Amino acid sequence: MNRFWGYLSAIIVALLFGVWFTLDKILLGYLHPLALAAMVYSIASIFLLCLRISPLHDKILEILHRESKVEIHISRRNYVTLVLTAIFGAVIAPALYLNGLNQITAVNAALLANVEILFIIILGVFFLKEVVKPKDILGFMFLLVGAIFLSTNNLQNLSFDQNLVGSLLVVSACFFWSMDTTLSKFLSNKRDIIFITGLKCGIGGLILFLISFYLGLSFTLPLKMIPLLLFISLFCMSFALVLIYLAIREIGSTRTGSIYATSSLFGALIAFIFLNEPLKASQLLFGVLMFVGILILYKNSDET
Repeated sequence: MNRFWGYLSAIIVALLFGVWFTLDKILLGYLHPLALAAMVYSIASIFLLCLRISPLHDKILEILHRESKVEIHISRRNYVTLVLTAIFGAVIAPALYLNGLNQITAVNAALLANVEILFIIILGVFFLKEVVKPKDILGFMFLLVGAIFLSTNNLQNLSFDQNLVGSLLVVSACFFWSMDTTLSKFLSNKRDIIFITGLKCGIGGLILFLISFYLGLSFTLPLKMIPLLLFISLFCMSFALVLIYLAIREIGSTRTGSIYATSSLFGALIAFIFLNEPLKASQLLFGVLMFVGILILYKNSDET
């Protein structure tokens, strides 16, 4: 049953990130991407650390952990790993991706971002010794193909940008995000994942703030946009990063990272509902294909 909650958590994470990236388009009309990321990570950190000292903390952890075996002690080595995940996933990766996005088309950037799935599989198999059976490959392929077609509008908008530097920056960002996911495996069995997630967001937010101040970026946001910023920070970011640890603990970083690819489908649905962007039947078809891939992985995991 724990595997079921792991897969469900991974799907919810993909949904929350799909909402996050889509609604960010609205706020990016007012803020530089680095300034926006700094604010989102910092607000999420404050919320999670306040939650840790609240009466709800222990009750939430009981629900999250259920029958799983978790460790209470957090060692000095764990803190080093935590700092690395914050630097890789909350600082370096966003900075590389945003700089690369400025040099290539958004479509190509979305396509290249799916390379993260392959990086996570490779790192999970070779460094974490996670087991991938031949039957799993079909599930991974369904997820990858669906993500590629969703990102490129059925390959109709695919073009090969000559700016190699921008493309390499996006691919490099994907590598650091995959490192973040892989290293999180070593923290996923800790009991106090709310504290771990809050600290990670705080480290990333602080560094991003320092970079933004150094670059002279503005943090001015209209009052009418504040509720949207709080929704993204308190709901999408906070819950997503906590559930990532739960998913990685129960089903491994390889499957969690692969299921994360469905965020492109959820992003398309949210954009259709809130931003009035077009949604084609073919996009829904490839979305279904991705969920078939998840079912294949889930079925195979039950056979182990």
